[in-house]
Amino acid sequence: MKTLQNQTLLYDRDCPLCNVYTSGFIKTKMLDHNGRKAFCNLTDEEQNFIDLNRASNEIALFNNQSKTVIYGVDSLLKVIGHSIPLVESIGNFKPIKFGLKKSYAFISYNRKVIIPSKIDKTETLQCVPSFNTKYKLIYIVFAAIITSIVLFKFSKLITIIPASNLLRESVIAFGQIGFQALFISKLNFKKQLNYFGNLMTISLMGSFILIPVLILNSIIELPQIVLLFWFGLTVSFMLCEHIRRIKLLALPKHLSATWILYRLLVLLLILFL
Repeated sequence: MKTLQNQTLLYDRDCPLCNVYTSGFIKTKMLDHNGRKAFCNLTDEEQNFIDLNRASNEIALFNNQSKTVIYGVDSLLKVIGHSIPLVESIGNFKPIKFGLKKSYAFISYNRKVIIPSKIDKTETLQCVPSFNTKYKLIYIVFAAIITSIVLFKFSKLITIIPASNLLRESVIAFGQIGFQALFISKLNFKKQLNYFGNLMTISLMGSFILIPVLILNSIIELPQIVLLFWFGLTVSFMLCEHIRRIKLLALPKHLSATWILYRLLVLLLILFL
């Protein structure tokens, strides 16, 4: 790989995805060994040249010689394109770049609900994305739709419950938001939306765990006991993840109890209505 010299990517140290791909740039020698730096470790001098608010939302590439900065998709294309020029050329094609920018923003603004982290109050610089209602809502709807589709496919395999349809699974997926909203009405809008984002991330994670079983069942028909066992493990994992996130976000513990209650009520309705 052709190494991009004297350039530093500023990354969110608490974001696992940011850690992975920035360290990947170092390991593949796209950047030199000093090619990345945690946002929270910026010096006072460096802060004079960097838009800190923008750098919290879009990863910044700082030129140590010219003291210039580029952000987001442009910085990633610059790093990759230095080694693979074709990637930069394709990425700068207007329709493709538009899609890349929207996809990047979708992930960046939601990275703290996809993988939450505890805020270190001792750090003066925090790489926390701006609160963007539009992208939060898009993410919540996206996660609910994916969850509905996967649950619909999986429910068709379970013969001991009444036949499902996509509408029912969609109502269940979106319904948990409305149900949990009853118990966090005293929180401000920002905290509520952040919780709903985490809530739907948990549902999305559960869906991803079910997908391998759907694929395997398309090859060989799995026994009902195996399907039910796997579903039970998935729900157990989701509950543990919900409890973990509630603690991390310093939210009321009773939300995990109401999370269980909602699922029990849904199960009763499905079985007896």
